[in-house]
Amino acid sequence: MKSTSLSLIAGAVALAAVTGFAAVTAPDGGGTTTAKAATRLPVERSSLLCPAPGLSDLAETEYTSFTPAAKSGAAAEPAGTAELLSTAVKGVAKDTAKDKDKKTGKADPDKPVVLLKEPGKPATAEVSGADAPALVGTATGRLAPGWTAQQTTTVEAGDSRGLLGVGCTVPDTDFWFPAASTAKSREDYVHLTNPDDTAAVADIELYGPEGPLKSEVGEDITVPARSGIRVLISTLTNKAEDDVTVHVTTRNGRVGAVVRTADDKSGSDWLAASTEPAGTLVLPGIPADATSVRLVAFAPGEDDADLTVKLLGKTGAISPAGHEELHVKSQMTAGVDLKALTRGEPGSLLLTPQEGKATPVVAALRVVRGKGDKQEVGYIPATGPVGAQATAADNRAKGSVLSLTAPGTAGTVKVTASAGSKGGTPVSKTYKVAAGTTLAVAPPVPAGLKGTYALTVETQSGGPVHAARTLTVPMDGIPMFTVQTLPDDRGTVEVPAAEQDLSVLDD
Repeated sequence: MKSTSLSLIAGAVALAAVTGFAAVTAPDGGGTTTAKAATRLPVERSSLLCPAPGLSDLAETEYTSFTPAAKSGAAAEPAGTAELLSTAVKGVAKDTAKDKDKKTGKADPDKPVVLLKEPGKPATAEVSGADAPALVGTATGRLAPGWTAQQTTTVEAGDSRGLLGVGCTVPDTDFWFPAASTAKSREDYVHLTNPDDTAAVADIELYGPEGPLKSEVGEDITVPARSGIRVLISTLTNKAEDDVTVHVTTRNGRVGAVVRTADDKSGSDWLAASTEPAGTLVLPGIPADATSVRLVAFAPGEDDADLTVKLLGKTGAISPAGHEELHVKSQMTAGVDLKALTRGEPGSLLLTPQEGKATPVVAALRVVRGKGDKQEVGYIPATGPVGAQATAADNRAKGSVLSLTAPGTAGTVKVTASAGSKGGTPVSKTYKVAAGTTLAVAPPVPAGLKGTYALTVETQSGGPVHAARTLTVPMDGIPMFTVQTLPDDRGTVEVPAAEQDLSVLDD
């Protein structure tokens, strides 16, 4: 019985390295168990899901898969694998690592679309057309800690025009998407991807400015095993609303969820999920030349939320004139047009509770650059800090901007540019972010870069620091762009150590 206690502890530690389980308790068998300070161990398995990228025959999608190189002195991990697989036998894939123009034909669900072979060097692939499938992926061994994948789609013309970027998501059971819409000028889809071998069942709830939007067809949505589906949210209600919060939950199984938006005037992009409801939220990375910024917030609980709105700029925090405060009624979506908020300087938005109770909220920004028929849209959801480490893949020699903001105390981060996908030497640089400010920089570029590269941000001291990467690809006078936030990649988990007096154990 006492030997079994040791086995249970060892099993729990192994489980923690895979799932994030962080509490180990030994059954009382007469021995003495003393808790020690928790240690951090690398995860042994990671999962990512990429939505079906295109609704346009003109869509060209680039995937980048990347795992940061292990820190010097880290324990050796098994080699492992990291692969993104098609969920359906359709789409045309091109392996850019071998031949950018070579057609490899229909995507084989048993053959990886993207295969990552080593940490520290990105692997890339391209997919063309409207029929490109969703992808499901798993990384194990030394490729699992910090594994990330980026999906970037370019559509040069049509209703889906734009540069659409999204970090492939971790499967979960609960997602919040403020800043969606059912307006007639919008065409927003919820994309659901199921990584498992059994069907998942999801519910989609919609909340407008006056509360829940009733819908019977948003319940019991089946997502077949290892498949992706998309749902046009305007078909779930008969009300056209400019600002809608989408809530995705699962009754059975788990999914990856993301919203693809399209607007008649400003193009299209992906809207990633907001961080979980919290009293204080940070939305980093508003471009300096934003011509319109719209804040959308939602309070999912039973209480209203009263928020203070601050823009964290280059030199400090300011209150947007006329929008210093925001009242968010319970179960109702609140939207406010902050217009040209940044006034030519990059910044980040900080939402904090006013005096009194901190009511949990979710939030996102709809950001427009350009004017007239040269507009382009992007979205910035509220996000958590970079924590120990966070990564943005698919950076180019030109066009990337890294925004770092310290909403509380000053923080110092180390930014590492990886080797290029086709060649180049990693470089690192350290940045100090002053308290209450946003620092926007052109990030370091690998020496001798060929192909694309990844940026990894690590907290060195102070903070917390929040980050976002903006990628801009100008086309025909349109500042096509997309913004991805960089929350902690959860590449390690805390595992408490235990010390047991073995002298009292039986032989």
